[in-house]
Amino acid sequence: MKRIALSTLSLALLGVTGVAHAQSSVTLYGLIDESVQFVHNTQNSAGKNSNLTQMYGGNLQGDRFGLKGTEDLGGGLKAIFQLENGFDVNTGKLGQGGKMFGRQAYVGLTGDQWGTFTLGRQYDPVVDLVQPLTGDNYFGSTFATPGDVDNNDNSSRTNNAIKYTSPVWGGFQFEGLYALGGVAGSTGSGQTWSGAATFATGPFSVAAGYFRADNGNTLASRTTGTPPNQTVGWNGSTSDGTFDGSLVNGAYSAAKSIGIAQVAAQYVAGPFTVNLRYSNAQYKPDANSGFGSTEKYNVGGVYLGYQATPAMLVGVGYIYTKATGDASATYNQISLGGDYNLSKRTDVYLVGAWQHASGQQRDGNSLVSAGASIGSYGNPSASNTQEMVSLGIRHKF
Repeated sequence: MKRIALSTLSLALLGVTGVAHAQSSVTLYGLIDESVQFVHNTQNSAGKNSNLTQMYGGNLQGDRFGLKGTEDLGGGLKAIFQLENGFDVNTGKLGQGGKMFGRQAYVGLTGDQWGTFTLGRQYDPVVDLVQPLTGDNYFGSTFATPGDVDNNDNSSRTNNAIKYTSPVWGGFQFEGLYALGGVAGSTGSGQTWSGAATFATGPFSVAAGYFRADNGNTLASRTTGTPPNQTVGWNGSTSDGTFDGSLVNGAYSAAKSIGIAQVAAQYVAGPFTVNLRYSNAQYKPDANSGFGSTEKYNVGGVYLGYQATPAMLVGVGYIYTKATGDASATYNQISLGGDYNLSKRTDVYLVGAWQHASGQQRDGNSLVSAGASIGSYGNPSASNTQEMVSLGIRHKF
């Protein structure tokens, strides 16, 4: 006990010393999102459809805890940092492939007049500026694109990233990011770059951006297999890739590059919020990819939200996804959600979705009938339809 007390006192004295030199603060924060989830039509170990009832965390937002802080350097300049960990609330396992701070880990400088400059593992500009104007921002993964082929559900983070965020000038703001591949003699190997801009005036907001990630793994052994091994082919990039264990795009983890263009617009009228979005995602091959033609996904989505009371939000969304190129498939998804705030930090929710798939998708080296796979959950169906319902609670601290 004496050792604990002395350590506590030492930390307190250090804190007082720090305040004497500069104004600084460190905040511990987090979020836990847990639910009971039912999925109708998901593949079992025999490849046949079964019903699944499970505990599932991270429907509206991924489970996390983190530290963030600032130090006033004077003259309007501040040093900032953020370390954010993702985890599975049901098992305690680390998220994002077992990374300690897999969600975010960066340090930088910020000033009201010149913007923010950060270095480390970060979200790309399209996620920062375009995703907030989509249904995923309000109800999470259940309202996301099948397979998250366009990274609308933030499947991918970027390592070794240099990012600049401008101040807001009359409602306009932009971001740019470049991630160094770090390969001797091949500067562009595994690189990622992205840019986005947004403009808001009154109740109307619009944003657009582009994301490009290159696969630095040039080995002929780059996988073209099916989940759960699909991520092997993408481990040479500075970005994680947009593969959530789904057969929708799992076979394209061996792509040479991924390019995603997105645009979204939102209008708020009293208690109503409506937004529209469009994205074009392209998975391009090379000699090591195992597929010959670029796979393209054109995605259109609409969301309507209604703030029924100050505590209750309800919403409905529709997503149309058309795949062409190497394989041709169509996915129609309808999502519904309701969220009720018990307090400023705790809410309960009910979300559900139905999806119908048609056409063909790639499974390893073969083209097979397209199976439904709602959002970014990675629960592929052995048939062309799937339904999902989640009843959950979210607490922020």
